[in-house]
Formats: sequence, C-alpha cells, structure tokens
Amino acid sequence: MSEYVFPFEKLEVYQLALDLADYVLGLLDTLPQGRHLRLISQMEVAAVSPAQNIAEGKGRQYKKEFIQFLHIAQGSVYEVVTLNAVFKRRKLFDENEAGEVRNRCEQIDRKLNGLINSLHGSKARPFSTRTEDVLS
Repeated sequence: MSEYVFPFEKLEVYQLALDLADYVLGLLDTLPQGRHLRLISQMEVAAVSPAQNIAEGKGRQYKKEFIQFLHIAQGSVYEVVTLNAVFKRRKLFDENEAGEVRNRCEQIDRKLNGLINSLHGSKARPFSTRTEDVLS
C-alpha cells in the first residue's frame, strides 16, 4: 500500500469526521432490517458527508472554496445531530449511543469553527441564539 498522504488526511477534523462516520455506520448495522429504511439511509449519507466535504474542499484551488466546503461539512454535522435526536426518540439509539454521537458532533463542530476562523484570519465571532437577536 502506498505511503502517500493526501493533504486532507493530515487534518484532525477530517480524522474525527471519519471516526464519526465509522461509529454511526456501526450503530446502523445493528438496527433491525426492514424498518425506517429512509431514516437509516439519510443518516448514512449525513454521517459520511462531513469527511467527504472536508476532503473535497481541501482539494480546491482557493481558500474561499475550502471554507465553503467546511460550511457544507458543518451543515452535514447538524443533520447528524438532528437525525440522532430522531433516532433517540424512536429508541433506535439508546441514551449512551445517542450521547456519543452528539459528543463526536460537538467536537467536529468546534474543530470546523476553529479551522474556518483560522482560514478567515479572524477570531471567533459570537453567535447569538437569543430570540430577539435572531428575529431582528
């Protein structure tokens, strides 16, 4: 096997995203066959997507394109968080499994934010979740 390392493979956030995909796909393999096929399919795609977008973005010529792909990867992480909540409510993932998925997503989200901010050359900008700020 070749010892060549692609540039995206050196990124910690990419490795974490691969770990998330592997963990989630392992959980999905244990689910009963024939039920919730669409949800399972959506979770498979969402769980693998962050690593794919990080890799694809790193291969782009311009920094701005890479940042855009990192934002897309972040959106996919948010999809996993949402689907994870559904799986937990439907008792497809138990409390520990759902907690582990969420923790991994939080870690990836933080790393993506850090990478995006470092590429922008700026400090983290506060994100407001206060209702009056969001609606104004």
